[in-house]
Amino acid sequence: MLAKKTVRTISTRVASVDEQALVEYRYRAVREVLAGSPIGEVAARYGTSRQSVHTWRQRFQQEGMPGLADRSRRPRTSPTRLPAEVEALICDMRRRHPRWGAQRIAHELGACELERVPGRATVHRVLARNGLVVAQQQEHKRTYRRWQREAPMHLWQLDLVGGVPLADGRECKMVTGIDDHSRFIVIAAVVAVPSGRAVCAAFTAAMRRYGVPFEVLSDNGKQFTGRHIRPQPVEVLFERVCRENGITQRLTKPRSPTTTGKIERFHKTLRQELLDHVAPFESMAAAQEAIDAWVHTYNHARPHQALNMATPASVFRPHGPTRDDAVPSGSAQPHQEPMSSPPVRIDVVEPASAFLPAGAVEFDVRVPPSGQITLLPGKQRVGVNQGLAGRTLTFWADLRSIHLLLDGHRVRTVASRLLPEDLAYLVMRGARPGGAEPAPAALPRLNGRLVVAAGQAVEVERKVHRDGHVQIAGTKCQVAFALAGRSVTMRLDGHLMHAIADGALVGTWPCPVSPDHLAGLPGARTAATPLPPPPLPAGSIRAQRRVHASGRIMIARQAIKLGPRHAGKLVTVVIEDTHFRILHGEEEIAIKPRKDLTPITRLYVRGKDTQSS
Repeated sequence: MLAKKTVRTISTRVASVDEQALVEYRYRAVREVLAGSPIGEVAARYGTSRQSVHTWRQRFQQEGMPGLADRSRRPRTSPTRLPAEVEALICDMRRRHPRWGAQRIAHELGACELERVPGRATVHRVLARNGLVVAQQQEHKRTYRRWQREAPMHLWQLDLVGGVPLADGRECKMVTGIDDHSRFIVIAAVVAVPSGRAVCAAFTAAMRRYGVPFEVLSDNGKQFTGRHIRPQPVEVLFERVCRENGITQRLTKPRSPTTTGKIERFHKTLRQELLDHVAPFESMAAAQEAIDAWVHTYNHARPHQALNMATPASVFRPHGPTRDDAVPSGSAQPHQEPMSSPPVRIDVVEPASAFLPAGAVEFDVRVPPSGQITLLPGKQRVGVNQGLAGRTLTFWADLRSIHLLLDGHRVRTVASRLLPEDLAYLVMRGARPGGAEPAPAALPRLNGRLVVAAGQAVEVERKVHRDGHVQIAGTKCQVAFALAGRSVTMRLDGHLMHAIADGALVGTWPCPVSPDHLAGLPGARTAATPLPPPPLPAGSIRAQRRVHASGRIMIARQAIKLGPRHAGKLVTVVIEDTHFRILHGEEEIAIKPRKDLTPITRLYVRGKDTQSS
């Protein structure tokens, strides 16, 4: 203790000596200036600036020798300094909610009616200054590529998680599902046994409530896929549910949990905020009730940082009849729901548009030789095929769409540029009140530009070339050789593109057009009807094959393994554009993708036990 006092005394004396020497040094410079020496030469000789020497002289003339000592540079006033009350409020929020970070606290302060809400960096400095943030060592973690679907209901991530304790000593699992775009929890069902039937029951219950998603993403668990089952792959119940509801199933790579990072991050939040702090539940019903209440808060009240502090429910838009249901998610107790019959496809309800017509008119126009029809000079002009020159077309027009009809059949649909006064002008020129809209409406316009709402499907008519492809935004898209020369409807829905012919779904492919460029497609219109189901395979090419003793058959230069248990059977192979469907009588044995998508014109037959159709 004595040594510390001695060191402190010596340090104080040294500081006072240095300060006194500095004052003497500045005093000599001031004396030279007062004696008549130029201030610039004095500043250069003493190694300082003219302004410093001038300041020293002013302080010496006003205060004498004490004015030459150093002064504090702290500002006299700090108008932007955070008030002490706000700083205390930040510290109190952190102590009451230890898991809240600077961004969450800054968001909560916005609802406290403060005169000036501090930013995230200011809140972090307050927490660090008061010792409420533990400094962590910087780690150079692996960089992952972030991805997200552009609209709700485009992709659901599904998984299983454990850690739900019961009073009788059991530990139940949960079937969980999250919407990739909005982070809305669509499935949170407690199950006694994580079987494939329990997973499908929870999945179908969520589809009945929110609608059918376009895609689902899961790991390679046996509840979700049978591709890794030995001795040969099989189709499990979950894959059948996805196939019969028109859902594209996607699987992660083995040992790649980061692909389903959103649902894994939800599991971490669920454990930290609920499961790690509760006693064992009395029963599965009590566990389901508690988890439902927490999930309801997660969806409707808890701001999400990935959504810019918005709640998942404010971003989620289901295909079902309602979004804000009074019953929290998972309360249907899907582990008790029977699965006696396969799920039925649920029609998707398209979101209502904000652009509604305000009346319609009809009128007849004769097509000129040029094919260019002027409805209003300088306002609206429509071009048709010159082969219709001299024919009379019926125009149905409103504030959104203009449909051209020839003998009651729609020829073309374009977006309308007409205003209410333009419709009134057409009525004065002899137009009659229009009836029901004869075709789906065109895309709406906003400030003169076509607008596609988020998640809205767009349809265009295209003619299939003789090699089986259509042109979409300059990109060749292979459809089907059997449809060459025919007109098909191409439905562009988010990241998927569907081909529709004769009211049936012909095929589905990745969409080659980004959502920002959908409005620029010629002839684009909104989709007014749900996506139709695929056609029956009755018109497909069929061939019969006898299964070899090894369990394989050969069709179109492709070997297909069916398994030794089918050896000797005479099976029927239905050849589709993208896959083979193998039937034994009326029973469907397997569905295998085609490796070569070129059209099949000949089927070679080898061996006396092999027949072809």
